[in-house]
Amino acid sequence: MLRDPLKFLLFMPTFVLSCPAQAEFRFENTPADTVAYVESNLLGLFYHELGHALIDILGIPIFGQEEDAADVFSVFLIDALYEEESAVQLAYDTAFGFLGEAENTDDIAFWDVHGPDLQRYYNLICIFYGANPDERYDVAQDLGLPEDRADYCSVEYEQAADSWGQVLDEVTYPPGGKTFQLGSIVVDSDAGMLTEDLIRSEVDALNKEFRLPDQLRVSVVACGEANAFYDPGSREIVMCSEFADWLAETAP
Repeated sequence: MLRDPLKFLLFMPTFVLSCPAQAEFRFENTPADTVAYVESNLLGLFYHELGHALIDILGIPIFGQEEDAADVFSVFLIDALYEEESAVQLAYDTAFGFLGEAENTDDIAFWDVHGPDLQRYYNLICIFYGANPDERYDVAQDLGLPEDRADYCSVEYEQAADSWGQVLDEVTYPPGGKTFQLGSIVVDSDAGMLTEDLIRSEVDALNKEFRLPDQLRVSVVACGEANAFYDPGSREIVMCSEFADWLAETAP
């Protein structure tokens, strides 16, 4: 997936899913489209957790659920960082990630800090479509976005751009920096190696464009469950290696 450097500069712009560990991911046994699906959803997950990290580090006031704000940041960043073909593929894959989770959940936990997965699915589609409605009409149709919602998606995207775009202006630093740091990397599986490679690449890319007022660590470790989270105490994003296993097991 290719980043568009112009969009990256122009948009100076936590998802916590806990599931039982699944069968171990193996590259040699996994179709290429499934690997791409896993990578896309790991990126979407990482951007969500990065949203939580920025809210904490920059002291951003949030009106409403922080999980919703992190979801918005994730799809906003996908639109901002990637060329159209790659952005569309990421949007499809991450949308299907929410859809798959909804299908694998028997009871909706309305008390949870996360919104229902089907609602997150439609929110993602709406903001992504609203960023470029002329080019993404087919995407909205294909993913079943109702016209009653689609009519307002451009406004929803502008709201996201006005808020997250201004926030990221504060940390954009063209000379680059070193405030995104790799933390603990402890992997002993194909899933862990896939996650590690992806995170190393993202940390390098973010350091080329942004500088935070404090360091943010990103670790890849086995957690005993399919999970990912931001820890404000240590200012660290933890990507659990088991998450890639779960994504491969539940891929559409």
